Amino acid sequence: MELHQLRYFLAVARTRNFSRAAENCHVAQPSLSQQIKKLEDELDERLFERNKHGVALTPAGELFRVHAERALEEVEAAREKVREVRGLVRGRVVLGALPTVAPYYLPARLRAFAEKFPGIEVVVHEDTTDRLVAAVVGKEVDLALLSLPVERAGVVAREFFDEPLLVALPTGHRLATKRRLSLDDLEPEPFILMQEGHCLSGQALQFCRLNGFAPRVSFRSAQLETVLAFVAEGRGVSIIPAMARRSRDRGVVCRALTGMTRSVGMICRSGRPLARTAQALMNFLAASGQGLRY
Repeated sequence: MELHQLRYFLAVARTRNFSRAAENCHVAQPSLSQQIKKLEDELDERLFERNKHGVALTPAGELFRVHAERALEEVEAAREKVREVRGLVRGRVVLGALPTVAPYYLPARLRAFAEKFPGIEVVVHEDTTDRLVAAVVGKEVDLALLSLPVERAGVVAREFFDEPLLVALPTGHRLATKRRLSLDDLEPEPFILMQEGHCLSGQALQFCRLNGFAPRVSFRSAQLETVLAFVAEGRGVSIIPAMARRSRDRGVVCRALTGMTRSVGMICRSGRPLARTAQALMNFLAASGQGLRY
């Protein structure tokens, strides 16, 4: 029995889906399935069964899950103790992040972090808020950088900073002459938004509904850069985070939007101290966000 088999097993147990588990573990699905089969052969028990909802744990799988989680926790705790004895901060941190945060906030900061902590490898996993929270709870991700608040048992949050949300307009749009806009200005406009499931899309829709109208959505994308490309082509307007406004200058202008902000912070599992590697990364990113102004 090998540690990676336990990690694969727990990933399938959490996601109830072999393909998604393989994606989260950064391994090909046939390889993951083969390792699960080897684990079942060694235990001489089936751990999963397929049903109309996907994949479910068998009674033996439910029992094994408790011990697999405990085993991986003990291994990580042992590694931490050894590092403490050696006085070194070494290891690997899996950092989850929203795709509307990761490309704009992380590159320069992770470069600086690597210079200060060369012994720590950081793996970035981008996904939606719901999936990131589930990955933190499921112990597949150590930390997640996302938009707060997050209401979910089993996690604790640390707020880093507040960020304005801006209106992205095509160059030459009638509203580009105004320095600050309100949602009333945007009511007749077609909206280009992130796909459903992305919190930025949900925030934009919620603000519009609180303002008394349902926006007309003309296009959606999973990538913010694609959203901005469609704005530049004059297909509509969008709501974007301030940190993304310099990513695409040609064809797009950004204007302040009264009353719209998001809180950016980090979550981790509750009930157990963070590993030194994860704690070092959280503290570093928190400090780099202090005093941030947009």
